Amino acid sequence: MNFRFILAHAAFVLGLSVSNSLAQVPYGTQLGDDKYKPTIGQEGKDVIWVPTNDAMADSMLKMANVGPDDLVYDLGAGDGKIAIAAAKTYGARSVGIEYNKDMADLAARNAQRAGVDDKVKIIHGDIFVEDFSKATVLTLYLLPDLNLKLRPTILKMTPGTRVVANSFHMGDWEPDQVIGSGYPQGYFWVVPADVAGKWTIRGINGGKDDTLDLVQRYQKVGGTLTVGGKPQAILGATLRGKQLKFSFIDQSGATRAMDLTVNRNSLTGNVSENMPIYDVFGIRR
Repeated sequence: MNFRFILAHAAFVLGLSVSNSLAQVPYGTQLGDDKYKPTIGQEGKDVIWVPTNDAMADSMLKMANVGPDDLVYDLGAGDGKIAIAAAKTYGARSVGIEYNKDMADLAARNAQRAGVDDKVKIIHGDIFVEDFSKATVLTLYLLPDLNLKLRPTILKMTPGTRVVANSFHMGDWEPDQVIGSGYPQGYFWVVPADVAGKWTIRGINGGKDDTLDLVQRYQKVGGTLTVGGKPQAILGATLRGKQLKFSFIDQSGATRAMDLTVNRNSLTGNVSENMPIYDVFGIRR
């Protein structure tokens, strides 16, 4: 499938809806100014430029639950629309990375026009070179092959980092949420902690050690919990960032809920559900 053709077609459709009088768009971004006038569909380093429409920009930021405590990085910032919206509408600090210097300069001027240049930083740089590891939210509008190229780096980010993409997916890393249908769609992921392996767990069976054996594919988790020498499959496991939850059947036959926080090679949490709550901790072997 020719994704450049798809984007070019989208640019054509978008162009039909943009009148010559629409020089100013929300969030203070401009399609161009007296110093630089980009063209929808123009060639870039790896993609053509098609601006994210306003509704999708808002939906992406809402889906990621962006707020004043966030640091948003927009990869391929274009005219700065998403970085500016993150600051102006949601109060976040934001950084846009844009390869085209003229476009990066335009985005910086747009941030100044929007009155958020104290919260928005535009970097003229390459998304495959610049460091965005400190982001709490990552936004992108790139082609699938670029998303896949970035995926290993994204998966190494701090668990709980929120990632939202316009229109294009991350291959077999299934999104946690999808908005819209047809074109465009938005895709949302939460970077999962690494939980795979054997864990020694204490707190389920008095002071005795039990074993939690987990397998993982992105945010999908399964495995077995061995309590008192009796292994059983864990039930309904979910992993969202550092938070791992599942159920199991205890030695009395009752269903119990496990709620754990993963911190690299250790975990803490509790066991509950209609019975006294017990603190649980574990170490990866």
